[in-house]
Amino acid sequence: MRWNLQVFATILLFFTIHISFSQKLQEKSLIKHLVYLSSDELKGRESGTAENREARDYIRKEFMDMGLDSQYPDFLQEFRFTSRRENRTITGYNVVGFVPGTESKKIIVITAHFDHVGIGRASASEDSIYNGADDNASGTAALIEMARYFSQNPPQHSMIFAALDAEEKGLQGAKALVEDFPFELDQILLNVNMDMISRNEAGELYVSGTHYYPEFRKLLEDADSEGKPLLKFGHDVPGTGRDDWTRSSDHGAFFEKKIPHLYFGVEDHEDYHQPSDEYRNVDPQFFVDSCNLILACIKKIDEEPIIP
Repeated sequence: MRWNLQVFATILLFFTIHISFSQKLQEKSLIKHLVYLSSDELKGRESGTAENREARDYIRKEFMDMGLDSQYPDFLQEFRFTSRRENRTITGYNVVGFVPGTESKKIIVITAHFDHVGIGRASASEDSIYNGADDNASGTAALIEMARYFSQNPPQHSMIFAALDAEEKGLQGAKALVEDFPFELDQILLNVNMDMISRNEAGELYVSGTHYYPEFRKLLEDADSEGKPLLKFGHDVPGTGRDDWTRSSDHGAFFEKKIPHLYFGVEDHEDYHQPSDEYRNVDPQFFVDSCNLILACIKKIDEEPIIP
């Protein structure tokens, strides 16, 4: 049978486009998650509230619908902690999904916190809802779609996708996860944490952690092929005070257990921990590009020679 060259070219183009699309996350889904999780309806997702539960159930349903496994009943890891500021005990819930690896016993743990600070005092120009679009509906949206991606494209290392609760109350969800981890802690190859990845005027996304774990730097540089956003290294040098992000988000709980981490995030902006941290102030293109850059970094690390 003789192929028509034009037909062959069309088929080749179709498969090329299909493969190209399959290497990235679903843009519409990323935006949908970000818009919903940062909506006024969820009233800032503070731990222990009905709206936090709604956010949790939304993530859990996404994990269930994509067919993830979990080591926890109904994907939920329950924990309790005492809030000294509020003088009460709060029950939190991490949402945890699992994708088995094809070749390694090691595990990559991908995390993002879905809680925020709830409702505060209204300002003259803003309402009282701290929507937490960048902090951290952005990281949670990325987490959901990364779970979907790796459920459809099985990784070499097993992966745990943990949407963590109560980060804003002292990394409580992350501490609970490492204290009640479903495998031996020495099986963890790496924690990848995402917190605030949806906006930066300079077009920069930082990765913190290579000061302690320089073996990952070359892999990250190789993964950053498109240069959008610009991946920068830093915010992890001891003794630099608030400029050191080593314990600034959930990866801090892994660091305390001497587990390698990479933390992706942007520098603080004017809407950080303000009611104005709403979807209208994020940069959708920067957000989508950041998510795909982090995905490329995770894939590069996963595809390296297997550590047994």
